[in-house]
Amino acid sequence: MLHQLSWKVGGQQGEGIESTGEIFSTAMNRLGYHLYGYRHFSSRIKGGHTNNKINVRTSTVHTIPDDLNILVAFDQETIEINYKELTKEGVILADAKFKPVKPEDCLAELYIVPFTEIATELGTSLMKNMVAIGATAALMNLEDEVFQSVVNEIFGRKGEAVVQKNMEAIAKGHQITNELLKDQVGKFELEPGDGKHRLFMIGNEALALGALAAGSRLMSAYPITPASEIMEYLIKKLPKFGGTVIQTEDEIAAATMAIGASYGGARAFTASAGPGLSLMMEALGLAGMTETPLVVVDTQRGGPSTGLPTKQEQSDLMAMLYGTHGEIPKVVIAPSTGEEAFYDMIQAFNIADELQLPVIVLSDLQLSLGKQTVEPFDYSKISINRGKLKMDELPELEDKQYFKRYELTEDGISTRVVPGQKYGIHHVTGVEHNEEGKPSEAAGNRKKQMDKRFRKLQYVHFDTPVFTDAPNKEADVLLVGFGSTKGAIEEIRPMLDAEGIKTNHAHIRLIHPFPVEEMKPLIDHAKKVIVVENNATGQLANILKLNMGHHDKIVNLTKYDGTPFLPLELLDRVKELLTDGDI
Repeated sequence: MLHQLSWKVGGQQGEGIESTGEIFSTAMNRLGYHLYGYRHFSSRIKGGHTNNKINVRTSTVHTIPDDLNILVAFDQETIEINYKELTKEGVILADAKFKPVKPEDCLAELYIVPFTEIATELGTSLMKNMVAIGATAALMNLEDEVFQSVVNEIFGRKGEAVVQKNMEAIAKGHQITNELLKDQVGKFELEPGDGKHRLFMIGNEALALGALAAGSRLMSAYPITPASEIMEYLIKKLPKFGGTVIQTEDEIAAATMAIGASYGGARAFTASAGPGLSLMMEALGLAGMTETPLVVVDTQRGGPSTGLPTKQEQSDLMAMLYGTHGEIPKVVIAPSTGEEAFYDMIQAFNIADELQLPVIVLSDLQLSLGKQTVEPFDYSKISINRGKLKMDELPELEDKQYFKRYELTEDGISTRVVPGQKYGIHHVTGVEHNEEGKPSEAAGNRKKQMDKRFRKLQYVHFDTPVFTDAPNKEADVLLVGFGSTKGAIEEIRPMLDAEGIKTNHAHIRLIHPFPVEEMKPLIDHAKKVIVVENNATGQLANILKLNMGHHDKIVNLTKYDGTPFLPLELLDRVKELLTDGDI
C-alpha cells in the first residue's frame, strides 16, 4: 500500500476536467486523506489544455509532487504534455475516442478505456468523466460507493435517475478497467485514511471565510483572476449575515468604496491582483493619510501588464511595500496555507482597526487557487478588536471647536468616530492636515503628523511573524520563503538533513514591518541563506538584505516561468548552490 499518490486529469477546457478532479478529490477528502491540488489552465473560457494534479497522502501536505502515478487523459495533448512526470510504474488511462498513442520514451503503462463510448451508451457523452472516475477506482481498489455522497450532492437536484446513471457510469468504468488491468487491479491502493473530517478548500475561500469571521460586512471589488473566487464565495454568504458584495466599475472605485464604508464604521475590504492593485495605489495613500482602516487582498499572478493571468508568480512584493506615492505606514501579511489565510484575515482586520492604516494580505495564485485540506477552524480563537473606535457619547466641545480626529498621541493612534456623531465633527481630507483635519502646510505640523502616523508601526501585534522549522542550532543553510513556496521547502528540509546538510527553514509571514528580531538568530547561525521565491529579481532577498545585512551569505533561488516550485526540483537547485566549501 502507498503512503502517497499523485493523480492528474487533463484535456480541453470546458469538457469537465475541473469537475472530474473535484469529484475524485472530494471523495478522497471524505475518507480522511490529506490533499493538495493545483490546476493548470489557460486565460480563456473554453479550449486550450488544462489539467488538475492532486496529491493524496495520509499525512499533512502543502504542495504537489514532481512525479505522477496516474494520468487520466481525454486527449493526446494531455499525454504529450504530461507523460514525463509519470514514474516508470505509472499508468495512463486514456479515452479510446482519440486513438491514444504512447510516446516512444514513455515507460508508463497505457490503458485505453472507452470513456466516451460507455458514457454515450448510458445516455450522454458528458458522463465520460464519471467513467474515468470508475477507471481510477479500479487502480486504487476503491469501492464505487466511495463516490456516492459526492454524486448525490452534485446531481441530486436533477433527480434520482440522473444520480443512478452517473453511479452506473462509475461502475461501468470500474468494471471494464478491471478487465484491462487483470493482475494490476489495485496497483495504487493507498494506506487507509484516518476518516477524520477536514475542510477542503482553495485559499481564496479561506480568505473569504476569514473576512466573514472577522466581522466584515462589505466587499467591494472588480472581478480579476485569481481573486474572483473571494467575491463569488461572499456573494452567497455575506447576505446571510446582513452584509453584501458590490461589484464596482473598476478597482479605483472598489478601494475608495471600501474606504468610505470603513470611515462609516463598517469593516470593509477589497481584493484584486497586480493590475488592479496598481490602480488602487492612490486610494491606499488616501487611507494612509486619512488614517482610515483598509484591508486589501492581493492575489499575485504573472506580470507585468496582463502578463500571465492564470500562472503563478510572487512579483508584487516591492509594489505592495513601496508602490504608493509619498510615504504612509502600512502592514503587509503573507499567509502560506489555507489555515493561515483564514486566521491572518482576522488579524488583518484587527490590525487595520487598531492602528488605523491599510493592511495588505499578500497571497499568490498557487495559494489562492490551490485546493487543499484544512483542519477545522477553531472559532474560539477569534477575537475582534476595533481599537480606538468610539461610538458612545463624546464630551461637549467648546464653541466653534472641532473634534481632534488626528490628535497627536504617544502611540500615534487617535480616537476615531463615525459620521454624524454628536461633538465628533472634523475635517477629512487627502491633503496634509492638523489635529482637527483642517488643511495645513506648516512645516512643523507636517513633521509632527508624519511622525505620528509612523509611530503606529511600533505597535503591530501579529501572532507568528515567522514560521520556523529550525532543528539545527548551527545550520549549513537557512531556506527562506514567503507565500505558497512553504510546501516545497517543507518537503526538502528533512531530505537535506538526511544527506548531512544541516538545514533550517524560515517562512516570513509578516513582511512589513519586517520581523528583524525573529530573523536575526536564524541568519546569524547559518552559513548560507537561500531565499526561494517566484520572481525574477529576488524581491524578498533584497528586502532581507535591506533589513538584515549579511549580503555575503544571502543567495537568490528564483523561478519565474509561471509554474510553482516542485520539491525535487527545488532540492536539486539548492544542492547546486551549496559548494563543498559551504557544508
